[in-house]
Amino acid sequence: MGRYIIRRILWMIPVLFFISIVTFAMSHMVPGGPFTREKPLPAEIIANLNKYYGLDQPTWKQYTDYMGFTRNPSGEFRGVLEGFFGPSYASRTRTVNDIFVAHLPVSAALGLAALVIAVGLGVPLGVLAALKQNSGWDYVGMAVAIFGVSVPNVVLGPLFIIIFALALHWFPVAGWGRLDQMVMPAVALGLGSSAIIARLTRASMLQVIREDYIRTARAKGLSERIVMVRHALKNAFIPVATILGPTFAALVTGTLVVEQIFAIPGLGKYFITSITNRDYPVVMGTVLLYAIFLVFSNLAVDIAYAFLDPRIRYS
Repeated sequence: MGRYIIRRILWMIPVLFFISIVTFAMSHMVPGGPFTREKPLPAEIIANLNKYYGLDQPTWKQYTDYMGFTRNPSGEFRGVLEGFFGPSYASRTRTVNDIFVAHLPVSAALGLAALVIAVGLGVPLGVLAALKQNSGWDYVGMAVAIFGVSVPNVVLGPLFIIIFALALHWFPVAGWGRLDQMVMPAVALGLGSSAIIARLTRASMLQVIREDYIRTARAKGLSERIVMVRHALKNAFIPVATILGPTFAALVTGTLVVEQIFAIPGLGKYFITSITNRDYPVVMGTVLLYAIFLVFSNLAVDIAYAFLDPRIRYS
């Protein structure tokens, strides 16, 4: 197992470098520049800004400076390899690291709460629907799942505000910092993922409970609860664990729609505005951050396979 983990971590290095090259190239291919305005700046000012940030250098030199392979315009080896994601062109007083430190914990807290809701609601619904196949429980559970998949966050958010904030006065309309302010955005964000998990859990459970080893466990006289929890659910959870990796990365790194609706100071809006503003360091930093979360969460999922199914071995 240890050799497998080390080998996977080593493979992450070229993957992340490839992502950085593609993202850097695509962001620089977009017409215009970070200092393009509706009312154009004087050419002298643009030239000075480009020189200050090193944008007057060839593209390959800008990339190597950004990654920290070569000296930047200040004469330093400072870049992503040292954990520095560069300055923000749109926010001159802050670096990309400052933006991450201030706003990533907010998005991470919201994303983790949404993930808990997604798993806590989706897995029981899927199991119940599978055990009570073609019954009222099955139809209700799948109706909830279809509703979660079909209704987007841009609809759920205002709907929750109208019902639970303005009509019932159970929760505040928007804001961040208290537990009651987290409930509605977390549910709105996690409901769609819980629907996918519920449908996947149901399909996997229906397949597992028909396997021979489940019949053998019942024939040995084990209680139905032990058969379902220890044998069926453990193996049925493998497909669910597969999607938890990318779901975790997507939720933790920020979602624009929910954060905008509930006025949450997360990371999502900075990624969108950085694209429109052609703020290259913020675009690069956010993409690399998402990629890091994604590759490590997928590694965690692969490791979890060995605990969920003893037949899986890594060498």
